[in-house]
Amino acid sequence: MKLTYYGHSCFLIETGGKRLLTDPFITGNSLAKAVDVNSIRFDYILLTHGHPDHVGDLETVMGNNPDAVIIGIWEVHCRYSAKGYKTHPMNKGGWWTFDFGRVKMVNAVHSSSFPDTSFAGEPVGFVLHTADITLYLSGDTALTLDMKLIPMTCPKLDLAILSIGSNFTMNYQDAVIAAQFVECNTIVGCHYDTFGFIEIDHEKAQHAFSEKGMDLVLMSIGETRSF
Repeated sequence: MKLTYYGHSCFLIETGGKRLLTDPFITGNSLAKAVDVNSIRFDYILLTHGHPDHVGDLETVMGNNPDAVIIGIWEVHCRYSAKGYKTHPMNKGGWWTFDFGRVKMVNAVHSSSFPDTSFAGEPVGFVLHTADITLYLSGDTALTLDMKLIPMTCPKLDLAILSIGSNFTMNYQDAVIAAQFVECNTIVGCHYDTFGFIEIDHEKAQHAFSEKGMDLVLMSIGETRSF
């Protein structure tokens, strides 16, 4: 599995022979100014919720990838299918098998509205189970005991992408507990440094994980890694 980081919570996941983009917010992120949003190619978008820092470039990237499918909660499906985009609706607790593997939509504790403040359903996370990897994408969330259900209901995780920036989501200390709850020792951080509210000390964050025998990977924007 290859993972490319485009900043904030936007990743390109290459797995199961397909390319999955998460929460496309790039041009509004001054740290990602070197990323050419129009060059990104993908087959699916995994959308965790409707806030502007997660959907800011959605219509731009979908315009460049008209055959791509948006995977999201029911209200996300309703909004974007009405705009003519291809969508696949899901809701919390459900699995669906796509051509790249299975997806489970799981709980996230946050809020969700579209940029015009209209209702965007509830925030979610995803578990991906493919031939290459089993991956948990937390989305924007507080630490929640619901995370303990993931190892009870899903194949063993190889990797977890966790929000760590605090203020709007859990901080890295809570993310250490989250990693223990989901029983995963390899963590990629997201939702940090983009704004002043969520700047973190990288060294302290990585030390907090290493103290518990876990590895926190903080990718550079534009970097690609194999897992």
